[in-house]
Amino acid sequence: MANFNPVSGSTPFDLVIVGAGLAGLALARAARGLRIALVAQQRAPAAPQPGEEIDARVYAITPGNAAFLSGLGVWPALDPERIAPVRAMRVFGDGPGAALEFDAYRAGAGELAWIVEDRALQAALWRALEMDGSVQIVAPAQCESLEFATGEARLRLRDGRTLGARLVVGADGARSFVREQAGIAAAGGAYAQSAVVANFACERPHRGVALQWFQGGPVLALLPLPGERVSMVWSTGEAERVLALDEQALSREVGRASGHALGELRLLCAPRAFPLQRLAARRMVAPRVALAGDAAHVVHPLAGQGANLGLQDARELAAVLAAREPQRDPGDLRLLRRYERARAAGILAMDTTVHGLYRLFASGAQPIARLRNGGLNLTDRSPVLKNLLIRQAMN
Repeated sequence: MANFNPVSGSTPFDLVIVGAGLAGLALARAARGLRIALVAQQRAPAAPQPGEEIDARVYAITPGNAAFLSGLGVWPALDPERIAPVRAMRVFGDGPGAALEFDAYRAGAGELAWIVEDRALQAALWRALEMDGSVQIVAPAQCESLEFATGEARLRLRDGRTLGARLVVGADGARSFVREQAGIAAAGGAYAQSAVVANFACERPHRGVALQWFQGGPVLALLPLPGERVSMVWSTGEAERVLALDEQALSREVGRASGHALGELRLLCAPRAFPLQRLAARRMVAPRVALAGDAAHVVHPLAGQGANLGLQDARELAAVLAAREPQRDPGDLRLLRRYERARAAGILAMDTTVHGLYRLFASGAQPIARLRNGGLNLTDRSPVLKNLLIRQAMN
């Protein structure tokens, strides 16, 4: 890998990506033919070892994004023994008999999604970048300031180094430094919930079916893992109480909350909690700046689409940059607006749907309760609507 040289008054990079989450790593790998630097707070996480317990933080990766990662040489590098297909999903309302089922086979698809560990996916992306060697990795590094001059942006790091670039992409999370420095406003706020995650062994086979229960505010999901194991994501306002439960008490409580759908549960790892929030950047682009992933949008995890939205950002931005006219500046605002327009409808639809479902099921009003539970049953009886929802969610 080439040594990094401080930059001052020159523009050695077409693209500087700030942030090494899934969106930033995928973009660095996908944006071929450009001079790229990736700025990260730390280097790659250690890859999971064979026989090691599956990490509690997982993603439900859609077929569209799995194909994207496969094209980057990342998906084939994952250990197939640590990936579980989702072949169906059952969603239960908070009223008697309210349920909705999505089935990949009936929709003419192989799988709805695949459950993959965060750590495994990040490690595979890092490994692909390091083996390729064409991306300049600047890590560990902390950003100090971002300035704009004629024809370039200049990113100064806390150690005094400066990187010049035609385009700077902020893929640096909900508290994005790049978004703030570019003066892009963001709306949103904290949900009164945290996502508690943990893995359990289950008495009954899950058969590749993801299960989710709306509980009048809280949302409990059990996602299939390899073998007779499931990953729990419980969005709740009682995270502190849940985390304080001992192993047996937590297993019993999750079993009761899930109606013992998978029989007795046994906790496999210490639970963790992540505060939940909603965020939407007013714009995804500015002169010489683009946002991707959580820097641009954060949604409630009840649909499991946060990571997928970020990967879709990386796919689209890489495609826009690859299709630009010869000699077109990659930081040209008119070019970047193609990316913004291409992503606007999908992001808005997902944010509106997820936030609307959260508010709908959090309401205690009986007329609304009847409406939401009736809506689940009505949707379940409409194969056309269900297939449309499945197709949208599989991108």
